[in-house]
Amino acid sequence: MGEHALLVELAGAAEVTAWYGWLRERRAAGELPPVEEIVPAARTVLLDGVADVGALTRLLRTARPGAASATAGPLVEVPTVYDGADLTEVARRWGVSPEAAVRIHTEPEYVVAFCGFAAGFGYLTGLPARYEVPRHATPRTSVPAGSVALAGPYTGVYPHPSPGGWQLLGRTALPLWNATRTPPALLAPGTRVRFTPLRGDTP
Repeated sequence: MGEHALLVELAGAAEVTAWYGWLRERRAAGELPPVEEIVPAARTVLLDGVADVGALTRLLRTARPGAASATAGPLVEVPTVYDGADLTEVARRWGVSPEAAVRIHTEPEYVVAFCGFAAGFGYLTGLPARYEVPRHATPRTSVPAGSVALAGPYTGVYPHPSPGGWQLLGRTALPLWNATRTPPALLAPGTRVRFTPLRGDTP
């Protein structure tokens, strides 16, 4: 990945989350050779701006991050009205009522595995694999900002209006991206997330 970068290739999002948490913990404790950026993705973690590639390589070859490293981030609660256009279809796929589908989706604590697609969009893991649902074969031309949605193993919240093919479960009024805030994105990698159901016309 260049003279001053390393790419850790992993099996999937759970391993990425564990490695990302472990690397941040080591850096905060002063136990990591100097590195400017740690960037998780779906199956990789990029370390950029590495001062001593050899020393970091030796450390990574012996590292064994555990799942506990994934729980170190701050907790964000996302109040959600579950009235999405695809809620009934998702419930049908799961073999439950829409009310039960809401309970299933709000039960786990999620973790932002990585960010991408749009500024402020986090790919959240935590829903059991048996509840994975496919993307739409034909994406919608416009998905409203704040839409809470599923695709494959991930849950996401659209921070801006945009095209999208994910299954829409509901909506939140929580601002996920604010260019005047530091940092602008509310959901950064490693952040823990809980969805809390709202009723009625609450936004």
